[in-house]
Amino acid sequence: MVVKKKVPKVQAVVLDDVKLKSLMDSLSAVGDSASTQLARVLKDSLSSSEPVEQIQLISKAGSMLEQLREEESPSGPLLQACLNTLSVLFTTLPAKNPLKRAVASAISGSPDWLQEKAVECLSQRLSFSLCSVSTDDYPHLTDCITSCLDGFPIGEKCIRRLLTEVLQFLPKVLSYYVEQNSCLAGRHVAQARLMQSCLAVVKTSMLMVQKSQEPITAALLSASNQCDLQQALSALLKCYTSILTDEEFVQTVQSTAGMALILLIRTVVGNGDDVPITAAGLLHGTVESDNTAPQWLNQSCAGLYESSRPAAVGLYLSHGALAMIGWRGKTLGPQAEKLLLLIPEVLLSLDTRVKESSTVMVVARVLTLWSSAAVDCAQMDTCPPLLRLSLVGGSPLTTRLYHHVYSNWEHPLDGVRHQTRSLFQNLLLLHQHCSEHRSEPSSDPYVTQLTRDLLALEWHMKGKYGTLACLVEHLGAEHLLNLDTGLPSRLLGLMGDQTLAPYASDLLEKLFVSHKAQLCARFKDGREWIDGWHEVWVTPLLQLLCTARLDQTTYILDYFLPKLLRCNPSSLSHMVQALQEMPSYTDGSSGSRGALGALMTCLRAARAQGVLKSLEEELWDGLVPVSLMRQALVHKHDQVRMDALGLVCESHRSTETLSRQEMDLIHHFLPFNLNSQSPGVRQQTVSLLKKLLCRVKDSAQLLNKRLDQHPNDQDQEILHMYQEFLRWFCGTLFQMLHPGASFYRCLMALHLLSQIAEHFAFNTGSVGFALGDSVSASDAQAVLHCIASNFLEVKQLACNLLQKLPPTVVRLQEPEMLQCLLRAALDLSTSTKPFDSVTAAHLFNLLLHQQDLQDALLICIPNQHISPQPSSLNQSQASEASLLEQNTLAVVQCLMGCLKEEIVKAESSLLQAAASSPLYGRAHCITAVLQQLNTRSLVLLSHWRAVVSELIGLCYRMSDVVSPVVQSSSPEGLIPMDTDSETSAGLQKILQEIQPRDTNDFFSNARELESSETEHKHLKPQANINDEDDGEAYRVTAQMVLVCCWRTMKEVSMLLGHLCQSMPLCSSHTPAGVITQEQVEAVGMYFREQLLQSRHRGAFELAYVGFVRLTEMLCRSRSETLQQLPAHWLKEVLEEVKSSDPSSKLCATRRSAGIPFYIQALLSSEPKSSSCSLLKMTMRCLTALAMPSDDRSTDNSTVPQVHALNILRALFRDTRLGENIVPFVAEGMQAAILGFTSPVWAVRNSSTLLFSTLITRIFGVKKGKDEHSKKNRMTGREFFTRFPALYPFLLSQLQEAAVSVNSDPGQVKLHPSLFLLLLVLGRLYPSPMDGSSSPLGLAPFMPLIIRCGRSAVYRTREMAARAVVPFVLVTQVPSTIKILLEELPQEPGPGVQQNHIHGTLLQVLSLIRSYLTDTHRPLSGNPQDCDISHVLFPRLWLATRRNPCLVTRGAFLDLLGCLCGCFPVSISDSQLKKLREETLNILMVSELVAPKGSNEINPAVPVTQYLQSLARISISICVESPHLWQCLESDRIQKDLLMHLLQCQHYEVRLFALEQLLKRLQTTHEESQRGCEGPLHFELCVSNLTCLALHETHPGCQAKVLQILAVLPLSSVLPWRDGLSSLSCQEALERLLTLTETSTHSVELYCAALCLTSRLVGHLVKSTAQQEHSGAAMSCFSRWGALVVLGCGELQPVEVKLMSAEVLVKAVHTLLTAPTLPLGITHTVALWKSLFTLLQDEDQDVRGRAAEFTCYIPAHLHDTAVATGAVCPPVALETGVALLCQLFQMWDQVAAGIVNLTGWLLGDEQLDSSCVESPDLDEEFLFEKGDLNLWAEPMLWARMLHGHLCALPGVPHSPGVSPEDLDRLSAVAKSNALTAERAMKTLPPFPQFSATIEYGRIMLMKERSSLAQSVLDTLRQVDTSYIVCKNVGI
Repeated sequence: MVVKKKVPKVQAVVLDDVKLKSLMDSLSAVGDSASTQLARVLKDSLSSSEPVEQIQLISKAGSMLEQLREEESPSGPLLQACLNTLSVLFTTLPAKNPLKRAVASAISGSPDWLQEKAVECLSQRLSFSLCSVSTDDYPHLTDCITSCLDGFPIGEKCIRRLLTEVLQFLPKVLSYYVEQNSCLAGRHVAQARLMQSCLAVVKTSMLMVQKSQEPITAALLSASNQCDLQQALSALLKCYTSILTDEEFVQTVQSTAGMALILLIRTVVGNGDDVPITAAGLLHGTVESDNTAPQWLNQSCAGLYESSRPAAVGLYLSHGALAMIGWRGKTLGPQAEKLLLLIPEVLLSLDTRVKESSTVMVVARVLTLWSSAAVDCAQMDTCPPLLRLSLVGGSPLTTRLYHHVYSNWEHPLDGVRHQTRSLFQNLLLLHQHCSEHRSEPSSDPYVTQLTRDLLALEWHMKGKYGTLACLVEHLGAEHLLNLDTGLPSRLLGLMGDQTLAPYASDLLEKLFVSHKAQLCARFKDGREWIDGWHEVWVTPLLQLLCTARLDQTTYILDYFLPKLLRCNPSSLSHMVQALQEMPSYTDGSSGSRGALGALMTCLRAARAQGVLKSLEEELWDGLVPVSLMRQALVHKHDQVRMDALGLVCESHRSTETLSRQEMDLIHHFLPFNLNSQSPGVRQQTVSLLKKLLCRVKDSAQLLNKRLDQHPNDQDQEILHMYQEFLRWFCGTLFQMLHPGASFYRCLMALHLLSQIAEHFAFNTGSVGFALGDSVSASDAQAVLHCIASNFLEVKQLACNLLQKLPPTVVRLQEPEMLQCLLRAALDLSTSTKPFDSVTAAHLFNLLLHQQDLQDALLICIPNQHISPQPSSLNQSQASEASLLEQNTLAVVQCLMGCLKEEIVKAESSLLQAAASSPLYGRAHCITAVLQQLNTRSLVLLSHWRAVVSELIGLCYRMSDVVSPVVQSSSPEGLIPMDTDSETSAGLQKILQEIQPRDTNDFFSNARELESSETEHKHLKPQANINDEDDGEAYRVTAQMVLVCCWRTMKEVSMLLGHLCQSMPLCSSHTPAGVITQEQVEAVGMYFREQLLQSRHRGAFELAYVGFVRLTEMLCRSRSETLQQLPAHWLKEVLEEVKSSDPSSKLCATRRSAGIPFYIQALLSSEPKSSSCSLLKMTMRCLTALAMPSDDRSTDNSTVPQVHALNILRALFRDTRLGENIVPFVAEGMQAAILGFTSPVWAVRNSSTLLFSTLITRIFGVKKGKDEHSKKNRMTGREFFTRFPALYPFLLSQLQEAAVSVNSDPGQVKLHPSLFLLLLVLGRLYPSPMDGSSSPLGLAPFMPLIIRCGRSAVYRTREMAARAVVPFVLVTQVPSTIKILLEELPQEPGPGVQQNHIHGTLLQVLSLIRSYLTDTHRPLSGNPQDCDISHVLFPRLWLATRRNPCLVTRGAFLDLLGCLCGCFPVSISDSQLKKLREETLNILMVSELVAPKGSNEINPAVPVTQYLQSLARISISICVESPHLWQCLESDRIQKDLLMHLLQCQHYEVRLFALEQLLKRLQTTHEESQRGCEGPLHFELCVSNLTCLALHETHPGCQAKVLQILAVLPLSSVLPWRDGLSSLSCQEALERLLTLTETSTHSVELYCAALCLTSRLVGHLVKSTAQQEHSGAAMSCFSRWGALVVLGCGELQPVEVKLMSAEVLVKAVHTLLTAPTLPLGITHTVALWKSLFTLLQDEDQDVRGRAAEFTCYIPAHLHDTAVATGAVCPPVALETGVALLCQLFQMWDQVAAGIVNLTGWLLGDEQLDSSCVESPDLDEEFLFEKGDLNLWAEPMLWARMLHGHLCALPGVPHSPGVSPEDLDRLSAVAKSNALTAERAMKTLPPFPQFSATIEYGRIMLMKERSSLAQSVLDTLRQVDTSYIVCKNVGI
């Protein structure tokens, strides 16, 4: 994309009359001819009003001035006037005007003899301006000074001449700006403008000093001007100091001021060592003893030496020192060397002091700048040795810098992360230049160890990738690959994570590019390197693409593959060859992409990158067979289809022509891929087809251009082919918009049609492709009906598309059509269905562009009971105003007239308004209509002012009607609890109106409102609301009343917000305004009242949206009053919150209701680039209120605290505040934790919510199911670096909480904040980059956390165990475990504290699990130091019966299981073997294996947890890793253990054992499928399982047993053993069918039983294939079939439908396609119908599972018309119906097939008679959504059946359908057609909009009946022909 350079706007110079006359008079003086001509040209330029002409004249004058000769044109008054005129022009014009540059060029072109005169004239003019300038002209004069110094030699001379005056002017301006800044709080626009002006002055002063260093130095040395100049420079330094120490200035200004200050010091002091000395003193904040700078200079900077100066001052001074002191190519003196080493110390000290993220960004940038300067110095041969020692890797300074990198490499700001990476790269260069391994960095032990440490880090740390990339550049890829050979595969495995994919792909690119370069350098003579490179980079990629799940390889195509192909394009052929040789298990059936998908991915990337040649003969049927493409385009997996489509659509050249094969492939793709539920797939499809359309458009333009030059038939044929393709494309898409089309299909079709309209337009005639000629009126009507969709996006697309279709087919210009749509819009705008008003709004927007809309309004207005409002537009206004403006005004006036009447009704009876004409519909339509209008170019201003004024008044009236409900204390229940008399009165009126007459069940039962008069004392409704029937009744519920009220409040808020935001403001700047300042202020007060008093969340949330629009307008307003309103309102509400009490109107419940929203809106309007003074003030106030204090013990003091906590929560959740809110996180966390100690429940509740929000804000949104995933955690270093204030706070709080921990029996003491403290600390984790000692002082936390493990509260002990892990360094884990185990008692005794033991064991378990799973586990130097066996064996009694506590016994068993597992632990092999033997002995005498009696264990004790610990070790012994437990009789022991587990009386133990057994069997089964089958490592007794399957009482255990039996081969299951008896397959099947029929209460059990019975049915069918089945067997088959059909029902759980789909898929080969029909025709057809039902299910997984049946179709049934393999559900559905028709012929059951398929075609659903009589009766169902299944499309299903049915009657030699069946079906079809016809007559006009659901159902029934009748007629004709032929003997 080419970005056009912004061209400065040229404006003509405009002078006031006096100045212009003076110049013209002076130019009229007498002079020589050359001067006269020059003066005439200047006069012409002054007289001209055209800026371009002025530039030309000034340039001409410059040329004339340059040609003047001294002897011909001596200096006289006229020449002086000419120079003066040019000087005036130069000082008058703005800086960016090109005319000013022309004037400067003209002056600069003056001859040498005239140069001095020119300097004198310009100096006089500039001096005059400096003396007489006003404050408003400061910016202009500053720009003028800058222009003089910007490549303008005469201007520079002028400035040097006026040096003292200019230097006196600049501090004067800066002082004024500094003073003004303190007065602009809250006025963001003015403050931003001031900051820009201030920055310009500081930059000008810098430029001044840089250009005038010699004159300044000379002047200071002279005695004459020393005083004035010195005072000017001193004033300038004071201004810089004020800016640097004033935190209200933006950082850009402060940073520039820091550079300017150092520059000025350098100019005054000189370039010797005095500058570093002075700069170092400023950084230290003290005057150095050896400072030789002038006294006045130090006094001028006195503010910078104060200890109270802001912390960021040192940052800006460091930046100035680095930028203004030359470091490159110079030998550093001792002082400069000290300064260079001092700067990073100052910057690093800010790490824990600065809070704002923007300041952190500056720190990172300045550190990078310092590292670059240090690299420049280190490269010099004369670099001092001390400096080298300080900068080499491992030195204290570089160590701190590396820690800074590790703390900030995952900072939320991208800029900080980028600068951190640059710093790391520079640190590597520094080490290289300063170390001894300068020439060979790969042999440097320091860098090698650094690389190892980084590779050992967790891969979720994003900063790791950038630093490794730096190391690749530094060392080369081979060095990293030698250290970690699995690096490519590991990085490729991370590509499935969207957050990590960009980082991983960048690192991969660095690696394979570097690796290729190294290999090429080694093999210089050929391509021997290519095989090794492919082995490392391409082979893992292909393996991953073929076998990994699709979601794990999503971003490989986007991020990695294009880079790889760009690096080595020749790898494509290797990829294609390798994929063709892939083994069979990579077919993609297991959820992976498969070899076909991988091939599509690679080819797509290659073609998009231009690597793959796009010649037709090379691509199609060459490298890619078309049959393969057709298969990929309808593949089961979405991504495979998208890659295949991308291969067709994408091209390296947009002008590449489309081939016939590509068009055919799109023909094949489009019909089956428009109904995708996945938004990502829909977006990709539209994007790729858009690329295809762009290719068509661009290539067509090229072809037309070629035809114009050289006509030929080939190009003409391609264009004709394009036209036919596009017409087919449009026709197919229009056909998809049939009644009943799914939302997904409509959305896709409309998106693609919009793309067609955008690229080609629907033109008619001979223009372009004339696509408009292919659009019919029915097509336009189909698009029009889409406006009635319940989905907003479909409405918007349809409305936009209709405006692009040919008007002749849309027919909106026809009066009848226009009036019908207008009536429908007016009716829908009063509907009680919320989405109807949205439909009405889109209809109005569609009609706004019609010429005759106003006439139609006049016709339709009488039907709305309002008097016509004659148009009052005069002729001139009407001609100037656009049609859109006139129509919009008319529609708004019409809707306002309707709204007035409805407001009157609502004011008298809100209940009737809610039932008949809710107010929100009209208001929504008004807002939508106004949004179409360009309010900046209004013509009918007087009319709009009146309309806006009236609209605002109507909004207030609507709000007054409904506000009593939404502002009540309980709006949902309308219970009058408010103490405010006015609100209570309004509520009482409403409650009297809606009070039930007899019972108190109003909120559960609907209420009838009779329109006739009633004498009831509580209810007096209006008589006639609807003209159609005076006696019509309305059904009203509380829901309708509440919805009417809050939606009305919503629309009022949106309308008022839109008016304030879009309508021009009446002011002195914009006289053509519409809305007044007073109206805006009143709207603001209205929003304040609503947000602060509304209780209903829907009301105040949407009022917030409108208020945000208002605050955005206030922020941009030019009115000072309006600019200050947000700050004023904010201070008011904070004061109200401070003084609030229970009697306040502010809502203290409902999370403070709208108060947080109100404050959010005010703060979000503050510009992010400002100093955020309002945010800082608010946060300081709120954090002070949120903190508990001793004097807040009453309700009056806790209410403000609750409000503050709730508001803080909302602000921390607001993403728009961004990083500006982060500096206050620490204070917010303190308030949340301290709030938990409050005795008031409301404070604790709000504190909990705030704490939860802060956890998310600090650690990020939860990124997975694992609550403790390291993706949502942070290293301790990073946490306390970002929030240093939390370190002492958390430590002190933990100390206080640890004191309260007491584990004495019977005593439970729990500190209120302990849970929160441990929760925060548990979110941290240790970083191996911290080294051997932690500089953050985390050690004090560890003993406190360990002490918390002694708590008597179980949950506290668990959290303490998790929290102790981050505070133990990895190198200290073994020793810490040893110390903790030593605390455990070696013998039982009376003083044993079980809570202490349990807490210690939990901490040991957490540490050892963290240690064993760490990838960066260190290698111990001395194994004896870490061996824990000698402290473990004496304490084994804790796992035996000698320990009476089962909880600690179980915890110790868990520890033993962890140590005896297959992980490496710190125990020698001999001791480990002994430990396993002891553990086995303990297990064999435990209660699980050898219980001593049924009463051995107290039932009150948690025995289950203990037994589960025993079970975990038992499973490890007999199932998971039996090879580790080999001993004498190990086989018998393992078998006995498994038997005891399965026979345990506690179901939890049985369930755990069965789960682990099933997992192991499934793993073995998967391995066998991949061809790596291995024997089971344990003996499995199947007879125990079969017996357990029939007698298990727990459903979960029984389900697991059945699942295990379903995995095992049937040969081992049958014959079925039930104790001593043996059951045949049929007997077992009967028992299991009974179990399945009675297990519907358990989904898991039902699915497991259905799966196993299906296997038995298949086995029974196969075993009796050659003999006829008995009656009992057929009964079993019938029962099984009924169960399968039941499981496919629409209302079944997804798990049941998935299992039913799997059963049907596996039954395809044996049952559904068997030639012998083992189940009979009836049951077989029922199963096929169930399969088709699943293929149309709404759940995508169910459809996908059912579609797998195509992979099981027998080979003899494969046909070209039947797709096989893994295909998408729509193709599978089409395939299934075609296959069933083929099977009917094979079974010789064509007649039965026709009857069944015709029955399916007619459908089961019937229209409800109540719907026929009164389709609008159910108005109380406000949110009715129609059918549950949004994916199924019955209309397409019916048409598909009809297509296949039409082919069946023509099958030769097949018996016909019986006349009885024909008559029965014909009767049903006729009855349905008649019912549909009657129902259609009862619908209102335009039922597509007013009764969408009913209309769709009726149209479906009509279509079904029509199609069925056509089939039956065909059948009768066929039968008649057959009879005739038979009679005549043919």
